Amino acid sequence: MLGNGMQFTLIGLRGGLEGFSPAALAIVTSGYFVGFLSGARYTPALIRNVGHVRVFAALGSFMSAALITLPLLVEPWAWTLLRILIGFCMSGIYVTAESWLNDASTNETRGKVLSAYMIAQTLGIIGAQGLLTLGDAQTPVLFIGASILVSISFAPVLLTVGQAPRTEVIRPMPLRALYRQSPLGAVGIFLLGSAYATQSGMSAVFGTLIGMTADQIALLVAMLFAGALAFQYPIGWISDRMDRRRLIFAASLIGAFSCLLGWIAGGGLWSMMALAFIAGGMTTPLYALLLAHTNDFLSPEDMPAASGGLVFTFGLGAIIGPLATGWAMEWAGPFTFWLVLSVTFAAIALYALYRMTQRPGVPVDQTESYLGVTPSATPVAVEAASVWAAEQAETDGNPAREDG
Repeated sequence: MLGNGMQFTLIGLRGGLEGFSPAALAIVTSGYFVGFLSGARYTPALIRNVGHVRVFAALGSFMSAALITLPLLVEPWAWTLLRILIGFCMSGIYVTAESWLNDASTNETRGKVLSAYMIAQTLGIIGAQGLLTLGDAQTPVLFIGASILVSISFAPVLLTVGQAPRTEVIRPMPLRALYRQSPLGAVGIFLLGSAYATQSGMSAVFGTLIGMTADQIALLVAMLFAGALAFQYPIGWISDRMDRRRLIFAASLIGAFSCLLGWIAGGGLWSMMALAFIAGGMTTPLYALLLAHTNDFLSPEDMPAASGGLVFTFGLGAIIGPLATGWAMEWAGPFTFWLVLSVTFAAIALYALYRMTQRPGVPVDQTESYLGVTPSATPVAVEAASVWAAEQAETDGNPAREDG
């Protein structure tokens, strides 16, 4: 995650220095999520054919090579292709790691293991922003550093003597069926994919366009993910004690308001950092909230397929979000970055409000337990989290539901 977190910000930094337009960088950003969706879909088949260790090593090698190639082929079309490759590799790496963690966990430890995994991901992204301050984005040094970190990370896997688990990913639930089961889950996760990809991929582009220094841009990105780390637990604690739709509405409204202030207030550095902390702090918990809300209306046997459907829907939003933001920034100026985010959060809030008028919520004592899952998780981790949440709810005395 240190290496992957570095390249996300580096794309915006170096692209801005090279004079790439916001629209071009938006296409480059979306390329990662195109690859990510493909990797989540096809990696399980690769693992079945040649095994975890070989897939892990192969994908790591390709990703490391792609990171080194980025400063050698500084063209939007080349970066887009390389980012598709990086997204594919990173998704496959996630699938492999999550399969291993899930297989090594018991029902008693799975929640703690997944939580530790998600915290490690977020800390890796935050730490990556600190590493960006050690070099100059105009040179290949930081790209090489990211490549080295990715290469080193595979040593524990390649040297392991443990038995590799089998990996099976259930076919995703069709989007129409997912929408019928949980309209708010399907629509909300799509819109949130747009917001998350815009935050993680376009914030560095925004910072470059308004003249922020590299250190300030790194801090801006770090604040987005630090907020996610800070708000995850309190929002999760509240979510197990009230109608989740109300909490989804409230968190989305807070995100919309903070981003609207970012658009209105303009360039105050520390106010922008505070607003990024709040907006980022709403995004990741909202992802877990929408997953938990969807599971509240599903039977346990439908959860695996729904997990795949939700990840796919999130990925579609993640592809579209940066494209819309990049074109808006090119047409109406860089601060449109905040406005697009505000409108996206507001759309989630309004739809949650509408859904509350359409059917009653699930009683609190019949909901699944909340587990903080980050938006970068693949169906393997989301499915494992859903199973854990259902088992935990039964352990806590919540009755199982036959349908929503």
